[in-house]
Order: sequence, then structure tokens, then C-alpha cells
Amino acid sequence: MLELKGIHKYYNPGTVNEMCLFQDFNLKVEKGEFVSVVGSNGSGKTSLLNIICGSIPTEAGQILINGSDITREKEYKRNVRIGRVYQNPAMGTCPSMTILENMALADNKGKMYGFGRGTQKARIEKYRELLSQLNLGLEDKLDIKVGALSGGQRQAMALLMSTMTPIEFLILDEHTAALDPKTADLIMELTDKVVKEKNLTTIMVTHNLRYAVQYGDRLLMMHQGEAVLDKKGEEKKNLSVEHVLSLFNEISIECGN
Repeated sequence: MLELKGIHKYYNPGTVNEMCLFQDFNLKVEKGEFVSVVGSNGSGKTSLLNIICGSIPTEAGQILINGSDITREKEYKRNVRIGRVYQNPAMGTCPSMTILENMALADNKGKMYGFGRGTQKARIEKYRELLSQLNLGLEDKLDIKVGALSGGQRQAMALLMSTMTPIEFLILDEHTAALDPKTADLIMELTDKVVKEKNLTTIMVTHNLRYAVQYGDRLLMMHQGEAVLDKKGEEKKNLSVEHVLSLFNEISIECGN
């Protein structure tokens, strides 16, 4: 279980541009939940992910995983049990390295290893098997540099690589936003399959309201650092894109947008 307790986050503190994004913000995500997070630009969506992953500090509050306080834990230590897929496919893979080398790096996440061990032959067939599940033909292109792949292929690889080692949480930061609609649909189907098979606690930020309604078992709408909508279970199932869009537009009008 993930808990955020009394989170305070300021940007540009002590300057004329000081802004308080989160003030006494609280959130609890149960084990196995798939949470979709929507909201306008500046509502706190990505900052929420960055706080969880340790990419940015907070001024006050606690971050707890299964009751253990990780508020002061460094980002690289949190990454051992957190998998993250970014909006930009280039951020989840190394374009100058081959598919095989990328898979080996992901396979040894959090371990001490040399490159010889990282590409050992005993693991190559396992990589082929994992890649074949993507149905993109990548299992036959192990020696191809990842930079030569399409954005969709790279994002599929990034998703696969982020979940290769045992993790407790999957963080998806608008991971379909840079893809064309058809490819984005394929990545979402793959995401749903991976989350269900591995029973991962997942938080997905997205601007696609259809994905937010269709996937996951909980939906949060953020606005000015607060959750103005939080639906789960049957309430989430009964949500429609039209209802969520109506609330989204209502908030935008109130803000003068």
C-alpha cells in the first residue's frame, strides 16, 4: 500500500514566483489498485508522480510504502521497487544500444554486474520469449539498435523493461501521449495485460479521458493540487467519458480557460 500524508510542495520558495501546489495533500493507494489520474496542465499530476518516485523533494509530509517511511529515500533506491514509463519513448530505453543490451540492463536493475554477465547466453532465450509477447517481431531483432525502432516499438519495450524485475509499483507518466491513436491503443492494451498478469499497483497519468474511464479500477481528477474527483469500484465503472469531460470543462470555465 502507498500512502501520502500531509504533503506540502512549493515551487520557487522565497521568490515572487512562489507557488504552493500541494498543501496538506493526502492519498492512499491500496495494493493492486490501478489508478487513472486526469486533470488540466498545472493541476499536480506529474508532480504527484515525481514526489512518489523521489524525483522532487517535498517541504513537509510523509511517503509510506506498506507502512515504511521512504520520504528521505533517494530516487535510485526507490527505483528498485518502482517501474516508470515516461511520455517520451527515448527516456525508457537507450537508443545507442541494441535491443539485447537494453534488455540485459533492465534484467539487472538494482544489481551489481559487468557487461559480460549482463548479456549472458542463458538469458537470451528468455529475452526472446518476453519480446515475442509484444507481437512486434522484436524477438528476431536483438542486434538492432533501439534508436532505429518506431516510437510505439520503443514504448512497448520501455513498458516491458520497467516490469522485468520484481516491482511493487508501476508509474505511467502520459506514456501514450506521444503516439498515434492506433499505436496508443495497442500500448494501452499491453499495459492492461501486464498490470493484470503481474497484479501491479499502478498509477497512470493521462490526458486521454477515454483511457481513464476504460482502464483501471479508480479515477482521480486533480485540480490545483487537490483531488476533486475520486471514484473507485462500481462508481468508477458507472462513469462515462461525457460525465468526466463535463466536470473537466466546468473546472476550466471556473478558472477562466
